[in-house]
This record gives sequence, C-alpha cells and structure tokens, in this order.
Amino acid sequence: MNVETGIRQDAPEYGAYAWDEERAKRRRLILIGVVAVALIAALLVAKMVFGGKKPAAAPDSAPVVTVIVPGKTEVSATIAANGTLAAKREMPVGVAGEGGQVKAVLVEPGDWVQAGQVLATIERSVQSQQASSLAASVQVARADASIAQLEYDRAKALVSRGFISKADLDRRGATRDAANARVSVAQAQLGQQRATIGRLDIRSPAAGLVLTRAVEPGQVVGPGNGALFRVAKGGEMEIRAALAEQDLARLKVGSIATVTPVGSAQKFSGSVWQLSPIIDATTRQGVARIQLAYNPALRPGGFAAAEIVAGKGLAPLLPESAVLSEPKGGNYVYVIEGGKVVKRTVKVGDVSDTGVSVLSGLNGNEQVVYSAGAFLNPGDKVKPLVKTDK
Repeated sequence: MNVETGIRQDAPEYGAYAWDEERAKRRRLILIGVVAVALIAALLVAKMVFGGKKPAAAPDSAPVVTVIVPGKTEVSATIAANGTLAAKREMPVGVAGEGGQVKAVLVEPGDWVQAGQVLATIERSVQSQQASSLAASVQVARADASIAQLEYDRAKALVSRGFISKADLDRRGATRDAANARVSVAQAQLGQQRATIGRLDIRSPAAGLVLTRAVEPGQVVGPGNGALFRVAKGGEMEIRAALAEQDLARLKVGSIATVTPVGSAQKFSGSVWQLSPIIDATTRQGVARIQLAYNPALRPGGFAAAEIVAGKGLAPLLPESAVLSEPKGGNYVYVIEGGKVVKRTVKVGDVSDTGVSVLSGLNGNEQVVYSAGAFLNPGDKVKPLVKTDK
C-alpha cells in the first residue's frame, strides 16, 4: 500500500518535466529553421550582388505597330470630270435640191458609209423626162451649128472668086457663131438638169457612222425638213467634260485621259484635242473635249466619267488606311520617331487605286503607321514593325 501511494505522488512531477523537455525541443527546431532561412536568403542576395543570375525583367508592354517607309514614286496628277458623249464631228445630212417624194432609204443607224454613198433616193421621173428633152435640144443645136459651119465654109470659097461680098461672109460667120453658142446653152441646160437629178440622191458628205435616220419611203421632203440623217465623221467620238476653271488651266492639248461610260466597267483611252477658250460666267466652268476611237459601247448622248492626266512627278504614295482626316478638313498621318508616335500634317494629292499621293509633309523616309492610326495618340510608345510589301 505504501509503495502504490508513493508512485501516485511522483507521477505529476514526472509529467511536468516531460512537457518542458518537449517545448525546449520545439524551440530549438524553430530556431534552426529561422537560421536556415536567413542563410538561404543571404546566399541568394550575395549571388545576385556578386555576379549571380539576375531575375528576368518585366515584359515591355509597348504595342507593336505596323509601319511603312513609302519612299517616292512617280505618280500622275489626275483630274476627275464628268461629261456627255457625242460625235466629234457630227454631220447633218438633208435635202440639197428641190426635194420630192422619197423612193427608197438605203441605210440604217449604225451602218458605216463611204464618202458620196447614197443614203436615200427621191422620185425623179419628171426630172428625167426634162433631161431627155434638153438632150434632144442639144442635138438640134448641134445640127444647126453644123449647117451654119458648112454655109460659112462655102461662102468663104466664093469670096475669093467675087461671087459674094465680104459682108455676106461676115453674116454667115456670125450665124455660125450663134449656132455654136446655142449648142453651149443647150449643153449647159442639160448639165443643170442632170445635176438637179443627181441632187435627188441624198448622199453622205464623208465616210462615217450613221447615227440617226429621220425619213421613210413615201415621205415628201424638201429643204425645210432639216436633217434626214446624222453621220459621225470617221466614227470618231468625244466626251465634252465640264471642268472648273482652275482645273482647266492645268491641262493642255494632248493630255491623256481615261473615259468610263456610266453603267459600264470598260475603260477607253483618249486625249484632249480642244480646250474651251471661254469660261461660263455663271458656272465658272469650261469644257475639255476628249477624242475617242469608235467603239459600239460609246453611244452619243450618254453620260461618262473621265480621268485626265494633268502631269507627273515624284511623291510619297501611301495607302488610304494611313491617311487620317480632322473635322476641319485637314489631313495627317502618324509617324514613329524614337519609338514614339508623332502626328504629321500632310497635304494630299490625287487618290487612285494605287494609293494617296502626298504633296507635302513627308520626304518618304519616315516610318508611317500603316493602319489603325485612329487608335493611337501622339506621344504613345510603340514598337514599329516595318511592312515589307506595300
């Protein structure tokens, strides 16, 4: 009993001692861990300071922007204009003589004709009979002239023998001359009648293309009927382009032009052959006449657009996506200088399928933002990426 009691009294003292040992052990372990962490941190710092590998820098956030270096390209300064298609030389053809009833019409619009070709004929039976009568009169006059010549020859032979006087010979000579004159008159009357008959044929004054026909068989026509046919001389066409006076001053005879009729994608080449010598006081416009070779797609009276080359020169050529506009109407581009966006005011010239020509503001060596310039602001830092194909 005493032994058991002694054991119970010692137990609490033993438990407290074991707990203190456990806490001391934990403290030692924590201390060792802190020292180890401090050593590792010290080693890392030393490695960085004395040539160790530095940590990776933060990635650059500057956006990549596509740019182009335009250089200088030979560009054509063009002037756009609109106008009406017409025959370059339109010839109205009507009745040249007294007229009459149309017997036949021999051509249709769109036919090609030669100089002097008959377009229509007029009934001529009465005129033909008159011509036959005049031809007979010529024969009568010639017979009278022949008799008068024979009488004169006989009288001339008798004068030397003294059978007739010199006065009789002179009278026979005058009779002969009058008979010859009557022959000439009859011939002239016959020629006039034949010319009148010839004018009953309505003929083309020159080779060309028949544009219109305003006559039918059976119709009675005369000089008062006006043009029965209209012929385009040589089939040549033109566009009469209306231009502002400042644009007209930039052109010269021989300037090359491209014409596109309304409703057609086909383009036709031509050249300016005449510039208006006057400017309309109301519209402040003049007319440039551009000649074109014949083509069925060029119809007189139609509307067409023209692009006229006013000259050539070297200038930077930019895509339309690179040129921006301000509300006040000015144009500008963004260029990259020192990795920053810089706004550059430019003056643009003609706009074509190949791009926009820049007349001033660029020398061609700048890095110009190719596209999306509206999302940039002056001073932004960017990384330029040169576009290799313009």
